Amino acid sequence: MLKLLKKHQIIGENKNFKPAIILLENGKYFIGNSFGADGEKVGELVFNTSLTGYQEILTDSSYKSQFVLMTYTEIGNYGVNDEDLESKKVWVEAFIVREYSKNYHNYRAKDSLNNFLKKYNVLGIENVDTRALTRMTRIEGSLKAIISTLDFNIKSLKNKLKKWEGIVGVDNVKYVTSDKVWLSNFFDTKKDYKVVVIDCGVKYNILRLLECYGLQPIIVTAFYDYKEILKLKPDGILISNGPGDPAAVVYVIKNVSELLNFNIPTFGICLGHQILALASGGKTYKLKFGHHGGNHPVKELKTGKVDITVQNHNFCVDIKSLSGEVDLTHINLNDNTCEGLKFKKIPVFSVQFHPEASPGPYDAMSIFKDFRILIEKYAKKKRY
Repeated sequence: MLKLLKKHQIIGENKNFKPAIILLENGKYFIGNSFGADGEKVGELVFNTSLTGYQEILTDSSYKSQFVLMTYTEIGNYGVNDEDLESKKVWVEAFIVREYSKNYHNYRAKDSLNNFLKKYNVLGIENVDTRALTRMTRIEGSLKAIISTLDFNIKSLKNKLKKWEGIVGVDNVKYVTSDKVWLSNFFDTKKDYKVVVIDCGVKYNILRLLECYGLQPIIVTAFYDYKEILKLKPDGILISNGPGDPAAVVYVIKNVSELLNFNIPTFGICLGHQILALASGGKTYKLKFGHHGGNHPVKELKTGKVDITVQNHNFCVDIKSLSGEVDLTHINLNDNTCEGLKFKKIPVFSVQFHPEASPGPYDAMSIFKDFRILIEKYAKKKRY
């Protein structure tokens, strides 16, 4: 271990350092300073291009089983607070930054990022070449990786990494979904309509915005049977974001395919968008390195309007697999991938991006208003 660390002068310059190592499946490794928790984790390496919003990123359940690398250089300078949580805990397996800011300054800050990661037993590593890691991911695609503060034996780490199955074909939704039915009540406002939220890892700001538009979210577990959802007599259904491979979440796909027969206004976001495509007979595939960040341009095909959007997904809907019953509504201007769908005969639509932001731009937030209008249109029609 000492022989290995001696090669890396960036470590030796810090007298109070705790070393950490990240080893990639291609055999490359980087050594840096540890912050947050100690330990060892495996995950898939992805990079996020957002300049701010690390607390929202860390608590986004869509990052389950992934290491998040921030391309912006300094992270942690405004600390953490009680308002910017997007779920009940941190889901990121490990956090990689160029420089962790030991001092934080913000009137809302309650604690440091370091303590926040320790609280949720999440590893952090700084003082590594994040530009090289990002470029490697761009060229080779998302790579499996292992981070450790305990084991610096390269051969040992490689053996541990080989045993990890990755995220393709793996159901990660079962780890992040709610274990009971609950009502969202972030705001004491009038709620005109009931929306059942199928929780595949829902972000809190999705619930907040539903409430802002007079919709009462009723959150149900991803395992909830469609017959039980119908008993709640929803005015609308929202299928939330979530982690991993959508094709592996067969129980949600099956229930959604049944719900499509009842003409209920339905809105899918990110993983929910992919599940709607699968439920209608479409297919999904894994992107080379995914879309993660707050600066992705999306074009609405009908109007030509371009929104800068927040995105966080590794899988995508195959446009060629869509049936004649579904229209493509949005495309990603970076790579022309599918960003939105609308069903022709039933009140169902979806987007791949995150219209709720948090973090990121608010360009697409009006989509929640569109969902409200759709619910109003169908509210008087009897479906039960």
